[in-house]
Amino acid sequence: MANTVSSTIDPREAAHFGSMAADWWDPKGSSAMLHKLNPVRLRYIRDAIDRHWPGHSHSFRPLADRRALDVGCGAGLLSEPLARMGAKLTALDAAEENIAVARSHAEGQGLSIDYRATPVEQLEETGFDLVTSMEVIEHVTDPAAFIAALAERLAPDGLLILSTPNRTPLSRLAMITIGESIGGIPKGTHDWHKFLNPDELTKLLEDAGLEVTDSTGLSFTPAKGFILSSNKAINYLLTARHRQG
Repeated sequence: MANTVSSTIDPREAAHFGSMAADWWDPKGSSAMLHKLNPVRLRYIRDAIDRHWPGHSHSFRPLADRRALDVGCGAGLLSEPLARMGAKLTALDAAEENIAVARSHAEGQGLSIDYRATPVEQLEETGFDLVTSMEVIEHVTDPAAFIAALAERLAPDGLLILSTPNRTPLSRLAMITIGESIGGIPKGTHDWHKFLNPDELTKLLEDAGLEVTDSTGLSFTPAKGFILSSNKAINYLLTARHRQG
C-alpha cells in the first residue's frame, strides 16, 4: 500500500526526546513521570489483552506467538514489559539516541526486541496483533495520517491501544503549568494546543476504519498516585479495533 505521507515525525520533537535518552531508565531522571505512569498503563493493556484474547488471564505470557508493534517507544519502558508478555516485538522511535539506549538496555535484560529508528509510515510490515502508542499522537505533525498508518499495520483481528493527554484547562494546569515546572516533566515537552480530546481522537480512528471499544481516564490522587478512573480530564487511554461487519 502506497504511503501518501513519508513521515509524521516532528524533527524538533524527536530532538527534544532524543536529548533525554541518557537517563530515560532513571526513575528519578527526566522521564520520572513515565516511570510513574507505566504500571497503570500496563494494567490497562493487560486487561485489554485478556478481554480481546480470552483464556490466558493467568498466564505470564498472554502475547506468546503474537506480533506487537510499539510506536514512539522512547528507550523501551513499555516495550520491555510487552516482550516479557511473550510478544514478538517491533518498536519504533523517531530519535536514534533513544533506540541506541533501548537496544543496550534490552540486551542487558536478555530481551530480543526489534528496535528501529523508523517512522511508522515507512514500516513495510503489517498484520500486527497488537499496536501500542503511548503519549505520542500529541507530538506528531499530522494526527490523521499517523492514525491511518497505525490502522494499516494492525491485523484484521488486532488490538490498538493509545494514551494521550486530553485538551482541558485541567490538563494545561497539571501537565504544563505544574508538571513542567515542579512535576518532573522536562520543559517544552508539551504543546497544549496539540492535545486531542476523546471525541476528536475517536473521529480520527473512525475515519481510519476503526471502532473504539473502550475509553478510560487516567487520573492522579495524592494517596495512590496515578489510577485508572472515569475522569478523563487530564489523560486517557483508548482501545480500538478494525470496524466489524
